[in-house]
Amino acid sequence: MRIIAGRHRGRVLTSPTWPGLRPTSDRLRETLFNILAARVPGARVLDVCAGTGAVALEALSRGAASAQCIESNRRAQALIATNRDALGEDARCMIVPGDALRVLQGALTGGPFDVIFLDPPYDIAALDELVDAASRHLAPEGMLVVEHASRRASPLRNGHPPTRTVRAGDSTLAFYS
Repeated sequence: MRIIAGRHRGRVLTSPTWPGLRPTSDRLRETLFNILAARVPGARVLDVCAGTGAVALEALSRGAASAQCIESNRRAQALIATNRDALGEDARCMIVPGDALRVLQGALTGGPFDVIFLDPPYDIAALDELVDAASRHLAPEGMLVVEHASRRASPLRNGHPPTRTVRAGDSTLAFYS
């Protein structure tokens, strides 16, 4: 896993050494950021179910103003901190520990967010509820992106389907504006 573009281009990120964490692949992150390119500079980014923090750190490398990573797994939180600190982004990247749905149902500092990326476990039952909770923190002209299993239908946001989907193998990116 590496940072694909921007200030930290080519820097290698530490990957998880345990099962159960599914980082967004370099290829899928490249597709994501090619689509979001114009939205990232100066953006406030929220990475939900952040895992390694790769999406948040890629956004910072490409000029985002700040990033917050919501993550419930303590080992993953430590991994995000390791990757963040290795890139010298500790001042612009905050880790918010806790269950994603509970955190999103509360107040978050640093928002509203211009880009929100959700990458929950592919078997999560309450995906629509998680998307709706995240939407509460989206800036008026912001973009919400959900990575989900291609075998599943894209979740609804407040009852509405995504404005765009991009399939890449087992994963699909669903975009909501």
